Amino acid sequence: MTEIHGWATHGPRQKLKPFSYDAGPLGPEEVEIAVKYCGLCHSDLSIINDEWGMSQYPVIPGHEVVGKIVALGDYAKGLSIGQRVGVGWNAGSCMHCHECMTGNNNLCAEAVPTIVGHQGGFAGRVRAHWAWTIPLPDALDMTSAGPLLCGGITVFAPLMTFGVKPTDRVGVVGIGGLGHMGLRFANAWGCEVTAFTSHASKSEEARGFGAHHVVSSRDSEAMQDIAGSLDMLIVTVNAPLDWAALLKTLKPNGRLHVVGAVLEPMPIPAIDLIFGQKSVSGSPNGSPVKMATMLDFAARHDIAPQVEHFPMSQVNEALEHLAAGRARYRIVLDADFA
Repeated sequence: MTEIHGWATHGPRQKLKPFSYDAGPLGPEEVEIAVKYCGLCHSDLSIINDEWGMSQYPVIPGHEVVGKIVALGDYAKGLSIGQRVGVGWNAGSCMHCHECMTGNNNLCAEAVPTIVGHQGGFAGRVRAHWAWTIPLPDALDMTSAGPLLCGGITVFAPLMTFGVKPTDRVGVVGIGGLGHMGLRFANAWGCEVTAFTSHASKSEEARGFGAHHVVSSRDSEAMQDIAGSLDMLIVTVNAPLDWAALLKTLKPNGRLHVVGAVLEPMPIPAIDLIFGQKSVSGSPNGSPVKMATMLDFAARHDIAPQVEHFPMSQVNEALEHLAAGRARYRIVLDADFA
């Protein structure tokens, strides 16, 4: 019996409680990781509350896992015992479909989310397929690296996927858990960066994160002043917005890219897409290759999320802090199991 101890919820909107489960024998391509730190992401809250209708209970949340390898399956490749690694939104994929074979593993129809039908990282240990177990560069601070594995890759991947150039002008909507990392990555990428925020109090912070310009998303005149100026606009918030006004900030051939899980339908004026030859797109996290590239880029440019720490034993207090919108800007849980 391989018993793993963690913090689980047994139903929507229920507090997390201590929970143990038998993980069974380690699979031949699996890796077992002793968790040191785990980021607390808004997606954890969505799974706890079954906001997306895909939760499976009981579930141990946590998909921004950082730790050290303690066991390797017989066919796990390229990793070693004691190595510092991370696991993000996915803990596995089929490894043989077209998407997996072309490096788009995160789009695999059989991808295994770390916290859906699988137990996550609010625990002493977690397991993942070796391909989804990402080595951490030596230069990365382990205490703050966790949020890069979900939030970080979510805002970094579009820069790679859509060939954003250092000469491009990139906007980031929302200066929160995703947005502040988006500003840092876009700035280090070499772009001229504009932050959109509905809170004037965040203007100086946004500049500190790498924004060259800050625009109030509630100021229609300010939005009009930058019409036709951006090559890409990355939307990190999960609330309805004035989509028509945001589309007008794009240049011809510009792209409005959504990474925030907006649950309501998005009314998009087709005429603006047609005459500006503009695009609207979205993306989830990223493949293992992109995650490794992102971590290397973050280490090279000294990019880290701004984090607050809670002991894992205070996970319910941390969840309340997140749900109340008080996190500045990511939360990391420090594993404190006996």
